[in-house]
Amino acid sequence: MVAQLIDGKAFAARQLAAITTEVASLPFQPGLAVVLVGDDPASQVYVRNKARQTVQVGMRSFEHRLAGDISQEELRQLVERLNADPAVHGILVQLPLPKHLDPEQIIAAIDPAKDVDGLTVTNAGLLAAGQSGLVPCTPLGCMLLLEDVLGDLTGLHAVVVGRSNLVGKPIAQLLLARNCTVTIAHSRTRNLAELCRSADILVAAVGRPEMVKGDWIKPGATVIDVGINRVSGADGKSRLVGDVAFDEAKDFAGHLTPVPGGVGPMTIACLLRNTLTAAKRQHRYSGA
Repeated sequence: MVAQLIDGKAFAARQLAAITTEVASLPFQPGLAVVLVGDDPASQVYVRNKARQTVQVGMRSFEHRLAGDISQEELRQLVERLNADPAVHGILVQLPLPKHLDPEQIIAAIDPAKDVDGLTVTNAGLLAAGQSGLVPCTPLGCMLLLEDVLGDLTGLHAVVVGRSNLVGKPIAQLLLARNCTVTIAHSRTRNLAELCRSADILVAAVGRPEMVKGDWIKPGATVIDVGINRVSGADGKSRLVGDVAFDEAKDFAGHLTPVPGGVGPMTIACLLRNTLTAAKRQHRYSGA
């Protein structure tokens, strides 16, 4: 068996095309504000890509690049100004923040209606309660890929390896809402490999390079690899790998996301999808 690769890049391109068409039909222009604190190189790349794609789909992009020594209060005040700005429909504070800042307090300051990362307690609670809120981008992207590949997920056993508020917990809630039987595991779960072998859907979001081995995978299972880890190869050059040992996994899985090119492209697509959703709700626009 050789796994069919799930092309997240191509799927994200289709999502972006649909978003572009819908944005063009609106009587207003959605706006996304991205806040970057400090000069972390990876964060700078992410923010640049987000701004570029925001403009490409026809939205307004508001970038706020702040000094790494900004105070907690100054950052909170910026968030409050963005909350009050009617041209801004979505707010994203790029994580991680410098160590002297408290990310939980900053996230809590974001208006839940503009929380396009889906990280506020309000949106997390709405998701847990099965109500309509803004869902974290990466889990949303994973679900769109799963439904595109598998269709109806009812009755499937899903194992999520990872328990973060950013990915593990919300994707478990989304899978439950699609009538899956869900098990949440993590790096300290006993008999983890055996548990993974029971999964029809295996989501790896633990942040450890190639932790999930090929023989952990039930033959024919669908594997979603959320991990993005930079490691050094034998030649001294760095490369990106996921949380799944790809070369092993492709001989067991039925469907498998590669790294890069799998889940990653879906994150920005879903960020813009959330911004569109937030803008329509703020304008009470249904398309009529």
